[in-house]
Amino acid sequence: AQQQRNLDNIILQQPRIGSKRKSKKDTYTVFDTEIESTSPKSEQDSGILDVEDEEDDEEVPGAQDLVDFSPVYRCLHIYSVLGARETFENYYRKQRRKQARLVLQPPSNMHETLDGYRKYFNQIVGFFVVEDHILHTTQGLVNRAYIDELWEMALSKTIAALRTHSSYCSDPNLVLDLKNLIVLFADTLQVYGFPVNQLFDMLLEIRDQYSETLLKKWAGIFRSILDSDNYSPIPVTSEDMYKKVVGQFPFQDLELEKQPFPKKFPFSEFVPKVYNQIKEFIYACLKFSEDLHLSSTEVDDMIRKSTNLLLTRTLSNSLQNVIKRKNIGLTELVQIIINTTHLEKSCKYLEEFITNITNVLPETVHTTKLYGTTTFKDARHAAEEEIYTNLNQKIDQFLQLADYDWMTGDLGNKASDYLVDLIAFLRSTFAVFTHLPGKVAQTACMSACKHLATSLMQLLLEAEVRQLTLGALQQFNLDVRECER
Repeated sequence: AQQQRNLDNIILQQPRIGSKRKSKKDTYTVFDTEIESTSPKSEQDSGILDVEDEEDDEEVPGAQDLVDFSPVYRCLHIYSVLGARETFENYYRKQRRKQARLVLQPPSNMHETLDGYRKYFNQIVGFFVVEDHILHTTQGLVNRAYIDELWEMALSKTIAALRTHSSYCSDPNLVLDLKNLIVLFADTLQVYGFPVNQLFDMLLEIRDQYSETLLKKWAGIFRSILDSDNYSPIPVTSEDMYKKVVGQFPFQDLELEKQPFPKKFPFSEFVPKVYNQIKEFIYACLKFSEDLHLSSTEVDDMIRKSTNLLLTRTLSNSLQNVIKRKNIGLTELVQIIINTTHLEKSCKYLEEFITNITNVLPETVHTTKLYGTTTFKDARHAAEEEIYTNLNQKIDQFLQLADYDWMTGDLGNKASDYLVDLIAFLRSTFAVFTHLPGKVAQTACMSACKHLATSLMQLLLEAEVRQLTLGALQQFNLDVRECER
């Protein structure tokens, strides 16, 4: 079955003209119970994947090459001659049912390694390959109804075992390998005429689990990227460095291209890293959809839904955690707003990327859209709110230093030291805001000024309940005028 799946690759690597494989039904011979032979040799000619070219060294051995069936044929012949064929048939079927139950019992640690699953599948395949061979080389020792009954039991037990054991798996690579093994298992048994649709239905359940393990893995990747970022624009000193960044992230700016080196991109390193990791996640989702006999639309829908979860849940949570850190500064928050703005613009390129690998246009009816714009807008709004809160806290800290001596004399026309420091802080902060989008920068500055005005008015109201001297009131008015300026 694996050779059939990789037939194109085998042909490319070892082209052979005229080498044709016989079908399974063409190669089987029927055992005649009336032939007085204790060890019929005709079964040696019955193979599953016999090759006409006798010189082909890569012939796949069939059941008759791996199992000695002569005791079964001998017993069947003896019981038939004695007129007790039905007794042997009942005995054989009863014993094989017991053996089937043993074969279908998975080991307790099967989920730990792929070899555990492989051994489990091998013994099930072996059991039914043997029964299929008996079906085609005897006259009624087993029949199709008996085999179908066994397979129905085996299918339910196998699916139950896989559901249980696969749920323990947290490694996406192991889940992907398991999926490939299940597909190979199903394809193998399908060749023998066994219905395997339920196995492929179960793979769709495992697909959801695979998606969850991928999301957990990428949560760690995003966390590592965001933690290691310096939240500073990417500097480039040469054309090669510039092309490398542009090759990693879709960015075009004619004004920046015209600037001489050294120059800086507006975003920090986490932008191209996050963008490329989203693409890697899409590739990982695509791998699971291979060989599942799904349409292009179904594959496209699966990838888009998983990518939406990555954006709206995993990446969104990672960004929110960074924004809500206690030690995050205004510079970092400003850079996050800039970064999420560029990531939001890149969502259309992610749409195109998915379209290219699935061949399903986004305009197609029922095609799921990416919700990346919502994720990055929410993160940007959270960063903006954090900037307002951060600024207001800084202003409050400066104003808490205000300690007017209401009984002092005239102190001249110089503003208070605490207010000079506050204005210097605001000037440096507003300078950082020049990199923000116009509306965001304007809103941040207005918010800070309004909070400062409100705080000063509160100080004035508190002062009015006191007995003010002319000097203290003049000092307070100087501070107010300085803030207004």
